[in-house]
Amino acid sequence: MIRLPIKPKLLLDENFPPRSRLAKLNRRYDVKHIRDDYGLVGLKDPPVYTVAQEQQRLLITFDPEDFRPLVEKNKEAGGVIGVSHNLSDAQIDTKLVAYLRKRSPKRLYGAFHYISGETRA
Repeated sequence: MIRLPIKPKLLLDENFPPRSRLAKLNRRYDVKHIRDDYGLVGLKDPPVYTVAQEQQRLLITFDPEDFRPLVEKNKEAGGVIGVSHNLSDAQIDTKLVAYLRKRSPKRLYGAFHYISGETRA
């Protein structure tokens, strides 16, 4: 049985903005960027998801549908949060922090999630 972190740890996909643009997220969570922190560029999706799993990080990406089959196939220690391309960096920062604060790591890991650019009335 894999022991999950108390607070979710995050891995930003290569196509995601640098974590320096997500100030709230960086203050509250352990955030790494696949390109900027690990120097991994041009990896296919399965190896990116493997890095996230090995480090018990949730993968944050603009291309969630590419990762959905990987989450469904192997739910241990990984998980994906897809984010809409329609959001600005500031909106991503605010919405992602709010989303993470409302959910326990137990609900986040091993699952697929999506944050849209739509607002609720």
